[in-house]
Amino acid sequence: MTTKFVDSIDLIKKSLNGMRLTKDEMRKILEEALSEKIPDVALAAFIVRQYLKPFTIDEIADLVLAMVETGKTADFGPLTVDKHSIGGVPGNKVSLLIVPIIASTGLKIPKTSSRSITTIGTADTFEVLAPVDLKLEEVVEVVNKINGCIVWGGALDIAPADDLFIRKVERVLRIDPISQMLASIMAKKLAMGARYLVVDIPQGKGTKANTLDDAMRLARMFVDLGNRLGIQVEAAITYGDQPIGHAVGPALEAREALKTLEGEIVSTSLVEKSTGLAGILLEMTGKAPPGRGQEIAKEILFSGRALKKMKEIIEAQGGNPNIKADEIPIGSYTVNIESPADGYVVAIDNQAIMAIVRAAGAPEDKGAGVIIHKKGGRYVKRGEVIMSIYSNSESRLDKALSVARMLEPIVVEGMIRKRITPAQMLISPSLESE
Repeated sequence: MTTKFVDSIDLIKKSLNGMRLTKDEMRKILEEALSEKIPDVALAAFIVRQYLKPFTIDEIADLVLAMVETGKTADFGPLTVDKHSIGGVPGNKVSLLIVPIIASTGLKIPKTSSRSITTIGTADTFEVLAPVDLKLEEVVEVVNKINGCIVWGGALDIAPADDLFIRKVERVLRIDPISQMLASIMAKKLAMGARYLVVDIPQGKGTKANTLDDAMRLARMFVDLGNRLGIQVEAAITYGDQPIGHAVGPALEAREALKTLEGEIVSTSLVEKSTGLAGILLEMTGKAPPGRGQEIAKEILFSGRALKKMKEIIEAQGGNPNIKADEIPIGSYTVNIESPADGYVVAIDNQAIMAIVRAAGAPEDKGAGVIIHKKGGRYVKRGEVIMSIYSNSESRLDKALSVARMLEPIVVEGMIRKRITPAQMLISPSLESE
């Protein structure tokens, strides 16, 4: 007997033809997707349609409401805040600083995070310190007790269709369509009762906002969508031309974040970005006067209050609150990449960095990743170590090293990028001279 897919398949075809879907029609698709009544190829069509032709802001708002209505919700009161990054820049572990800073002020911040899609997810990183797959009832208990948490949204059954799309389509194809990304973020925040939200939009080569115009367009969409959904949203366009901090990879990022909470300034960019975003939330909620939010966030960070709160969060989620940064295990195999020339670091390729990190085994291998010793603007000498690769697999380390040599993720001024010889011209006569 042949199974007949009726309503949702027709609705997806309607969307593929460029016609607008109503909220009820979107809800029908989501309900049948969650009931496994729709084949994966149809789910892929629904997401790829958005990748090729994004939904309008009205359609996104309807999709958000449909996603919320097909899952569970929570309410932590009027002073519930959140922060979310659209991703695209490696090493963006700022939530591990922002959440304890904010929670220490009495604001509620139930931080739901995703796992790796295009970069390492916050959930992948915090899982090094404590379990992140809490149920919604456990999250409610934790947040009501200590004001904050960092958990994987996929375990909460909030906007569950989003995690279905991520698992079956987005992670497989490594795409994150703008309209689906907006719907995903806002649905999770609305479902968790956020009243204030700061959205981090990294802008730069290789991110989801290559130009300032792209970033501004996204920022306006988030603010507009927030107005329609009853969430006060502010967007921060941040520097995205290179990774935040020096570490990329779950354990390495967790170590860097915890070192910062312990009082060691490992990375100025990590401190500045984290306290800047936290400061916006403090100002939005009246916890800081206009213009003084970052200053107060830094006071909380450097006073040790944020570390104290982080220990409470780790313990409440079932981790070891007494763990020190240097005690976090990292990849047992390592190799260094040296500068091929004297000069300044003039570029770091975000996508190449992620390709190397994935080749090394992350995020499944928590200890895999890279440390970037020399970032943009730094002077290096030939033979100086500019990056270290870590893995718990010797074969994966070899693969990551091969990827690094092929992609050249860190560009040093004075490097010869390519060498074209007469022999190569004979082999490839179609090469054009400049």
